[in-house]
Amino acid sequence: QVQLVESGGGSVQVGGSLRLSCAASGRPFSSLGMGWFRQTPGKERDFVAEISNSGGSTWYADSVKGRFTISRDNAKNTVYLQMNSLKPEDTAVYSCAARRNFRYDYWGQGTQVTVSS
Repeated sequence: QVQLVESGGGSVQVGGSLRLSCAASGRPFSSLGMGWFRQTPGKERDFVAEISNSGGSTWYADSVKGRFTISRDNAKNTVYLQMNSLKPEDTAVYSCAARRNFRYDYWGQGTQVTVSS
């Protein structure tokens, strides 16, 4: 059983920055791979970024490479998404997810990010 709670969403101007946080509880955090996804109304959920359980490996969607950074603090059971140089196209509900193996089995409630022009 894993519970995930996101925070840090809000409204920001084009070119601005936000940092999302996701606090995890339940299973040992160090055993979980973590990811961030985003979704807009009427569209499927898209992969944004992923980090391995140790934090040693990361992966990013092409649309956010060079602008977003995923990180984790296992001592705090928290994963972060630092978002810089935000664009209107980044507007979405952002959710964090956890996987024990290859599937993402646990999901947070989501947090709204709005980038205004």
